[in-house]
Amino acid sequence: MPVIFFYGPALDREKAKDMISSFTETTSRVTGIDKSKVIVCLREAPPEASGVGGELLEDVIKRSG
Repeated sequence: MPVIFFYGPALDREKAKDMISSFTETTSRVTGIDKSKVIVCLREAPPEASGVGGELLEDVIKRSG
């Protein structure tokens, strides 16, 4: 049973449903595993608790925005 974790920004309900559906469909198609066996977990990773290039993502966003 595949388990997919996605760490990213908070998503509204419709976007979360779309993300889960997309991951499930693709995983099932590529692996041949029935969709009912695919587990998708969306985890919020806020910019102040994430990093890129050794820096807080929050700082990177502020600098580029």
